[in-house]
Amino acid sequence: MLDTHARKYAEPFIEHSADWFLKKGRTADQITVLAFLTGIGAAVWYIAGAPWAAVLFLWLSGFLDAVDGTMARRTTTSPFGTVLDVTFDRIVEIGIILAIAYVHAEVLWPLLLLSVSIIFSMTVFLTVGTVSEKQGMKSFYYQAGVAERTEGFVLFSLMILLPQWLLFITLLYFAVETFTGMQRLFEAKRILR
Repeated sequence: MLDTHARKYAEPFIEHSADWFLKKGRTADQITVLAFLTGIGAAVWYIAGAPWAAVLFLWLSGFLDAVDGTMARRTTTSPFGTVLDVTFDRIVEIGIILAIAYVHAEVLWPLLLLSVSIIFSMTVFLTVGTVSEKQGMKSFYYQAGVAERTEGFVLFSLMILLPQWLLFITLLYFAVETFTGMQRLFEAKRILR
């Protein structure tokens, strides 16, 4: 929801950063890899006992993920770049979940439920994006939902910074992600008729 409706407020920073990287001769795929490494760094920082650094790296990763897309749209988009971007995004999310599970094994089952809900929602999202004839500003149809990447980062940040509420926040994230998957499934039925 925030990715779809609030991006306009961050867009000037994203565009300025994309221009800067392009002027330095960087490619969208290089920034995708940088976003990936930064996101994995967030998981490492969390395991190392530095939750604020983990959150900082997580959000920097998300920002770079938005920048690489803008760069791709201003140059030549590659189908492999799209695959790389979507795959690395999921690995970063999995990395955060694994880091939290490593530090807080007592919430392993709720974290597994969260992982399943992300898999469900992303399966619907990617399948609809593939089979839909609609095109958005991305290289496939982007299905909005209650839980998009920014909401996930907000909830991950709360999970990292508020361990005393970890179980509740994880279950909340699970519920929101499952709702989003269902929302996307019902929208798919409507648009793919």
